[in-house]
Amino acid sequence: MSHTSREIRLAARPVGEPGPEHFDLVAVEVPELGEGQVLVRNTWMSVDPYMRGRMDDVPSYIPPFELGVALEGSAVGEVIASTSDAVPVGATVSHFLGWREYAVVDAAHVTVVDPALAAPQAYLGVLGTPGLTAYAALTDVAPVRPGDVVFVSAAAGAVGSVAGQLARKLGAARVIGSAGGPVKTRKVVEDFGFDAAVDYREGALPAQLAAAAPDGVDVYLDHVGGDHLEAAIGAAREGGRIALIGAISQYNAVGPVPGPGNLFDAVRKQLTLRGMLVNSYFGLFPEYTARAAAWLADGSLRTEETVLDGIDRAPEAFLGVLRGANTGKMLVRLDSGR
Repeated sequence: MSHTSREIRLAARPVGEPGPEHFDLVAVEVPELGEGQVLVRNTWMSVDPYMRGRMDDVPSYIPPFELGVALEGSAVGEVIASTSDAVPVGATVSHFLGWREYAVVDAAHVTVVDPALAAPQAYLGVLGTPGLTAYAALTDVAPVRPGDVVFVSAAAGAVGSVAGQLARKLGAARVIGSAGGPVKTRKVVEDFGFDAAVDYREGALPAQLAAAAPDGVDVYLDHVGGDHLEAAIGAAREGGRIALIGAISQYNAVGPVPGPGNLFDAVRKQLTLRGMLVNSYFGLFPEYTARAAAWLADGSLRTEETVLDGIDRAPEAFLGVLRGANTGKMLVRLDSGR
């Protein structure tokens, strides 16, 4: 049976903030399967801040998106045809050919997931790379020790909302998050269990952080860069650890971005600032998945999703992530109305 698939392609490279004009929605015929391949009907796809960097034609840890070609990203779906003995028809799989309704994928590049363990879309969020990022950051990159004070930026997002809860499970005595606006800061505390939240839109971030953590901060997970990183360095205690995960405040910059003005404090306080790429920690997936699935099952790990329906709304969802429109994981549901 032939299939027509709609996909999102990169139409142009943005200078500064991207907009709808940088994306094209195109219908294509799905090719026939080769040996050892599967045809996946994508049901959910992920949009993530790191994708902004791939829109630029600059060297990075992952190749840039190609102009006129379907974008890539994490997705889950159902196998509806297979020429592989390892991945049968009917399996639920995750893979990296999102931004399209149907994907032909080499069987070696899909992961069969268990929809009985958690909802399929969880493998794009709490049981996917966002959850793993939080876990690896807090256990290896900037490890939490019993009694630590932990600060998490973008605390209402996919990684941050999980990280605050994991920090508590790993022994943190106090967990503080930053988020934008009173609705999100309230949710960070009431739904995700942080002890306090600062509203970066209110300004005076160092003063807010000092009030929330009067004795200082031991661990900081940085998703923002800029003023957040500077405030965290200022609040850090001797021997503090900082995980550099992202810098969303800089992704649309069109010129050089200044670094923290207090970087020498990292020397004086003997801080550790360590960058991380989650693909260096894929070996932790089995350990993390087992622990996180148990926490989800007993209700001690809470998650939230922001969902837009339809492949045509994928660019809107992505632009929303860059502007902080999501709470928890931003997802695009592709099977609505099928």
